[in-house]
Amino acid sequence: MTKRDDHAQVHARFHEAVNMAPAEIEAWLETEESRAVGFKRDGGESVGHASGRRIVEILRTPTAALDGGDYAHMRKVVGFLRRHLAQGPREEHRIPGSRWRYSLMNWGHDPLKDWPGDATET
Repeated sequence: MTKRDDHAQVHARFHEAVNMAPAEIEAWLETEESRAVGFKRDGGESVGHASGRRIVEILRTPTAALDGGDYAHMRKVVGFLRRHLAQGPREEHRIPGSRWRYSLMNWGHDPLKDWPGDATET
């Protein structure tokens, strides 16, 4: 497998996992709910919140202009989302206002997008 093949695979997985548009992520990151969840180093911005800003940059960057650091972050995002989704609450607890959902949204994934009901509530 070449580096180009690996990058194509990472790119595809990233775009499957991140189901929010850049503008949606940006608007979400401006909310108090977004800032209230996630692991914070030294009381500052949460890791997920910072990742959300980086995800927006990656989504807006032409594929040909992405570098190794971008692909490394895309791998990190895919890994986080897979783990977090697998560890998430059972269906009956996937409520619009859950911290679990808010954390995922910081990483560019809204679990209610494919869920019955209104996923637009934030």
